[in-house]
Amino acid sequence: MTVPETDDDAPTPDPHPEAAPESARFYPSTVGGMLYLLALAAVVAGVVLTVLEDWRTGVRWMGGGLVFAATCRLLLPSRQAGMLAVRHRLIDVVMVAGVGGLLVFLAAWIPNQPL
Repeated sequence: MTVPETDDDAPTPDPHPEAAPESARFYPSTVGGMLYLLALAAVVAGVVLTVLEDWRTGVRWMGGGLVFAATCRLLLPSRQAGMLAVRHRLIDVVMVAGVGGLLVFLAAWIPNQPL
């Protein structure tokens, strides 16, 4: 039985080469990423308005932000959707638009209650 010869002096390639250091990027890489940040800003503004001002206005802002995100997901191609694309397009749009529309509907139809 013969043992195959090995060349111990030859460098072995690293299976996981470290990526070249990139400069820090402070912007999204897709159009959908930027639109996602806009929708997120609308939802955060809605939360702030809900806490500080009238709850109906804040909930409308949150619902509007979600409907905006669903519209962007519907119109953008999947490659450009960025973080708006989580599942299949139809599922994303139906779920996000459904929750956003429900928030707007509830904010409009819940009667005022005395404090």
